[in-house]
Amino acid sequence: MAPKNRKRFRLAAALWRVLGFLTVSAVCGVLVASLVVPGVAAAGLAVRTSITFFNGLPSELVVDSPSQTTKVLSADGKTIATFYAENRVKVGLGQMSPYIKDAIVAIEDSRFYEHAGVDPQGILRALGSNLTSGGRQGASTLTQQYVTNVVNESLLSADRGDQVVLSGQKSLGYKVREMKLAIELEKHHTKDQILEGYLNIVFFNRDAYGIEAAARHFFSTTAKDLTLPQAALLAGLVNSPTFYDPSVHPDNSVKRRNQVLAAMLSQGKITHAEHDAAAASSVKLKIAPAKQGCAAAEMAPYFCDYVSHLILNNPAYGVDVAERERKLFRGGLTIRTTLDSRLQGPAQAQVNATAGANPDKWGAALVSIAPGTGKILAMAQNTVFLPAPGKFDTQLNFNVDSKDANGNDLNGAGGFQPGSTMKPFTFAEWLNEGKPLTAMVDASRRTYPLGFPWKSSCGKVLGAYSTAQRALGAADDLQNNDEGYYRKMPVNYGLYNSINTATFAEAAQLDFCGIQKMVDAVGIHSGVDNAPVNMHQLGNLLGAIGVAPLHLANAFATFANDGKYCTPIAITAVADAAGQKLPAQTSACHGAIKPEVARGVNAVLQDVLKRGSGVYIKPKVQDRFPTAAKTGTSNTNGATWVAGYTSGLATASFFGDTLEGQKRPGRNITVNGKFYKAIDGYMLAGPQWANYMLKVAGLYPAVAFPAPPKSMTTPPPRPPR
Repeated sequence: MAPKNRKRFRLAAALWRVLGFLTVSAVCGVLVASLVVPGVAAAGLAVRTSITFFNGLPSELVVDSPSQTTKVLSADGKTIATFYAENRVKVGLGQMSPYIKDAIVAIEDSRFYEHAGVDPQGILRALGSNLTSGGRQGASTLTQQYVTNVVNESLLSADRGDQVVLSGQKSLGYKVREMKLAIELEKHHTKDQILEGYLNIVFFNRDAYGIEAAARHFFSTTAKDLTLPQAALLAGLVNSPTFYDPSVHPDNSVKRRNQVLAAMLSQGKITHAEHDAAAASSVKLKIAPAKQGCAAAEMAPYFCDYVSHLILNNPAYGVDVAERERKLFRGGLTIRTTLDSRLQGPAQAQVNATAGANPDKWGAALVSIAPGTGKILAMAQNTVFLPAPGKFDTQLNFNVDSKDANGNDLNGAGGFQPGSTMKPFTFAEWLNEGKPLTAMVDASRRTYPLGFPWKSSCGKVLGAYSTAQRALGAADDLQNNDEGYYRKMPVNYGLYNSINTATFAEAAQLDFCGIQKMVDAVGIHSGVDNAPVNMHQLGNLLGAIGVAPLHLANAFATFANDGKYCTPIAITAVADAAGQKLPAQTSACHGAIKPEVARGVNAVLQDVLKRGSGVYIKPKVQDRFPTAAKTGTSNTNGATWVAGYTSGLATASFFGDTLEGQKRPGRNITVNGKFYKAIDGYMLAGPQWANYMLKVAGLYPAVAFPAPPKSMTTPPPRPPR
């Protein structure tokens, strides 16, 4: 630039500075006048007009609680996960180290306890420095900074982030409005209240809002335990969280920290010895990366996901999904759940062990229910929430329905074919109609052709089993898993050995409407759309419609609970950031099955493990606890089950194909290094269930099941010869 042009440029810059000085001086004059009026009469039309304008600006600042972190807790108080839009934990001023209070005042607003929200002396000092040196020295008080943070936080909470104004973007009009709000704020709040609010709202890092989160993030400590050098570093950080980030720019952060220490020393907040020791200390970061959401859950990520969907689907937490999301991610909720961490750990370990390395991505799942309350105690599956090398990842929850009863998304897989675990419900109706559990049925019959005289008082039975009528739409003749069971047998024997033809022989003597009522009463429904399982469709007697493990476990919990059904629940208490209670789930139980019927089912299902289809399950849970169970396998062996229970704990164990379509047969496969010609319920789902139950069943009462009435167990008299 030529000397002449440089001279002109300097002259223009000087003129602009003078003009700026006069403008801001006028603003300061208005501020000073506003602070003393009406105590001192204003003189002059211009001043009176300015004061009128200033006093007409908005004066109310709604100081809502800033966005806070939501915690999801297990029943025993352990953290499952946190949710936040801004990682923040609100603490009182008394829970903060005195060093951080002194440090932030020293470096950001040394006259904080002297001014009334706006510091005209500071403004003039900053103005003079900026005009003479061309720098950009700030003049906002802590109160003004707090006002800005509160305004911006309210915009973010209202999903109006595009209207947020950052420090370098403030117009003169914005600054004047900010000053007015700061003055009014100080009329209604003490200095300590403002300082506490500021330290709880201010931004330190994208993973740390407020001093408590910052202390945890950078030093793995608390705001109360911050040392002098730690506090000085964090106080310096707020001026430029990126430039002074100690994990990225350590030299910048140390230089800034030492500026803070020097300010504290000059203002008499620390001694020379304290200053020298702190300034000489090295920065010892202990970064604790923030983890939020179910993908970063401490335990039970899929249970966490289920809980989050329960919140987001419930109008009790907001009029629409957007409002519920704000409450979940910004409301600082404390959500206490039913999950028992003592059960969750073994459940997760067991599903992980069942499939091993699992390159073929077979699914394994476990879910436990407390009979008598419906509380979900454990929920696990052998997948990870986010992609990871060598892991089977999915965000679908194998244990729950795809949608809830109102059609809201639950992020569930939609259930799997339960196979023979459906047979006890037909047997329960057999007992419900007054038939003895040892009565004989003809399990040799394999054909049920079109037009077979089924009984139904409320509908029409659909389907047929007859190879001869295949061209007419019938399925092939019924088959059992083993050849030696096509004969007459006691009905209880047919159930504990899981004989398909025995179940159909029972159904041929029953009213299908009774079977339907029995299945509905225990909460069995389609996992895809929550619709009832149509028991008039013959294939559903053998479990042809997908059912979620959660609801299968809960149906068996009804047997364990002497016939009383309890709606499954996951959330026992919810409180907002102020401790105000919000609606939660409560146990809702009612009689669904006659107690004597449930006792009859329990008696037979105990024999499943002693001498029936589950006899090969190892280890032997029944040797330690009174236990009942039923195995299940789908037609293609692609879904295998054991649903079993004690009096205190009901668990559904699943192993099979969980990939989209669920069409892979479980035949000629290798799982965990072992080859299987065809998997069965007792093979993988069985040991998974047994190993888990042995570890946890003793944590809940496991007493003997009440015996069924003698009238139910006494064989009918033989007809005279």
